[in-house]
Amino acid sequence: MRRKGITTYALIKDYSFSRGTLDSLKHDRNISTATLNDLCSILSCKVEDVIVYIPDKT
Repeated sequence: MRRKGITTYALIKDYSFSRGTLDSLKHDRNISTATLNDLCSILSCKVEDVIVYIPDKT
């Protein structure tokens, strides 16, 4: 987001992201694939640019 000049304020104001969704992102909680799709669209990037798969410890 920093490289693209998109702030969390812009996500809320310009792209109608909820504060709850942003809170989930900041605290490594689950988000929907629709949210992931929206982020990639806004940032013009690939999914791999925003997420990393980390397997469960079990």
